[in-house]
This record gives sequence, C-alpha cells and structure tokens, in this order.
Amino acid sequence: MTTDKDSLKLINTVEELRYYLIQALKIEHATIPPYLTALYSLKSGSNLEAFHIIRAVAVEEMLHLTLVANVLNAVGGSLQSTLTAPDFIPTYPTYLPTGSTDFKVGLSKFSPETIETFLNIERAKEVAEDQPLVVSRTLRECLLTILNYDPTYTFYSIGLFYAEIIRGLYALHKEMGDALFCGNPDRQITPQYYYNGGGDIIPVTDLNSAIKALKVIQEQGEGSRAGAVYDAERQISHYFRFQQLLLGQFYVVDSDDPTNSDLPDHPTGKSFTVDWDAVYPLKCNAKLSDYKPEDSELYAAAQEFQQSYSNFLAEIEYAFDGHPEALIPAVGGMFRLKEQANLLIRNPIPSLEGVNAAPIFRLD
Repeated sequence: MTTDKDSLKLINTVEELRYYLIQALKIEHATIPPYLTALYSLKSGSNLEAFHIIRAVAVEEMLHLTLVANVLNAVGGSLQSTLTAPDFIPTYPTYLPTGSTDFKVGLSKFSPETIETFLNIERAKEVAEDQPLVVSRTLRECLLTILNYDPTYTFYSIGLFYAEIIRGLYALHKEMGDALFCGNPDRQITPQYYYNGGGDIIPVTDLNSAIKALKVIQEQGEGSRAGAVYDAERQISHYFRFQQLLLGQFYVVDSDDPTNSDLPDHPTGKSFTVDWDAVYPLKCNAKLSDYKPEDSELYAAAQEFQQSYSNFLAEIEYAFDGHPEALIPAVGGMFRLKEQANLLIRNPIPSLEGVNAAPIFRLD
C-alpha cells in the first residue's frame, strides 16, 4: 500500500517550518568549527591536498548557511538573535542537531579518526518518498531532539533532515500557494553580495527556488544520487572529498558525461600521500580554562580568538537579517581567523606535555 506523502510530514505549520530552518542553521554551523580546527592543525606547507579539501568544504558550509537563511527569510522568518543566541555555538563534543546519537562531533586535529567523523557528518541514506524520514513517528509533534531528547526520533543524515523540510514546503505550498513566500525580497542574499567561491547563491522567492536551494545543500554534502560521487554541478560531494584523504587517491568525475565518473569506493585518479604526523598536537575540545592562569598570553590569545569568532557570527547574522551588502566582508572574517588561530596552535600548553593550544569557539 502506498502512503500519502502528506501524512508522513512532521512540518504542518509555517511556524514549524521556520523552526526547522533555524535548526538547519544550527546544523550547518555545527560543522564549521570542527572543519576549521582540523584545517588549522595542518603544518604550513604540508598535506596540501587535505588543506584544499577541508578549506573548500568549510567555504561550502558557509554557502549552505546562506541558502538556509534565504529560505527562512523567504517564508517570513526572522534571523534576529539566531547566530548570536547563547546556544548557537554547541559545546563540543556534541551530537549534531539532526538527533542522531551514534556518533559525536568534536574539535580535534587532522587525523584518520577526525576524517572518519567528517564522513559520518556527510553520510547519506536514501528513503523512498512513501516512507517516513525519521526512526519513529508515533507522535505528530515537532520531534527534533533539540526540543526534547528522545532517541527514537532521529534523522540518520543531514540530507534526510532537509528532505523533511522539502516535504513540509511542498505540503504547505499545496495548502497556501505563493502566500507561503511572504518575506521581503530585499532581504535575500543575491550573487552580487556573496563571496565568489563554494558554489552559486540562490535567491529564494518561490517554491521552485526554495527547493533548488535546499537540493544544493543536500547534494554538495552527499552526492546527487545513490552510487554517484558527484553533485548536480558535477563536483565531488563532501563525503567523497573527505574519503579521498583516507584512500590517498582522487576521484575522477567526467564533466561531459558524469555517468562515466568513478564509482564510490573506487577512485582512479592521481594518488597522493597523507602525512598524518605533519600536524600540530592540538588540545582536543579545548576550553578557556585549559589556558589558565588568566594573565597568561595563551589565555589572552584564546579569548581574542573567541571574541573574533563571536563577532564573525554577529556580522553574518546582520547580513542575513536584512543587510545583504554586509556579507562579503563578514565572510572574509572567517579567513582572517586563521591568523589568530596560529597564535594558539603553535604554542604548547605548559601544564600538558606534548599538547598545543587550540582555538576556543565558545566560552566555558
């Protein structure tokens, strides 16, 4: 028996849709500090393949954050006090806001274990259109663990979380029509305001553009379909980019005929060597209290980085909240953070033998 898709959805009101989109902002951001920490830990001039892969993925996570903001603005949501909310930066190690509890995401140096975690972040799973996207649907409430932890209500992957939002968008549009997209178009981040890298920005004004924006996020992370290593733009998806680092070999994508591209787990491109030892031994999941006494240079450097990161999020929020012209300089701030991170990662922690300082993204 085929199930009516509308009976499967968890999103039944515009308010629930906006709530899910705010959680999507949290999900996208939750990946950025782990990716940046691994990137910062690489010693200069080493592991160039890893540097370019991780940096490119981090930039695309910023694109995803921006696309979600466009969808939220399009349906009349508010970005005020979202990225600057006290709980927006998670306490690491943390479960992702998808509700899945089989792995945690931490802040750690570049290593095989760290890349395995990144693969879990970007993993994929296909679910048929006539099947539920979470483990259990015995209640029709908003079932994300953000609100009320229950391990029976989980999305296996970030892609399935977005599939839930897409189902909600279709159902609400079927009910409301174009009235669903009641947001001011002037709040949209358009290509003229977006950093030129990591993919194309999509202004959202209707159902088609909203679905297109969310599909970009899905496909850049896990690929365009099962059995493919590439997304709709014929670029290697995040999952398989990271997998290249464990396999020591690049995937090949045929841009003219992507069906001739390499298959998952079978790259045929250039081989390369990963030097897992050419990495600073960063303190895993560092806290400000690790750098006491409070009058030490490390403590001051950690505070300075954390303040700069908070300012970066505030600037991004300001751009998303009706000031799109502020986005390009704000994203530039993400790259300037590396200079401050270097003041930490190259310095041993006096109280911990063989362990260097690491960036602090959230205060204790």
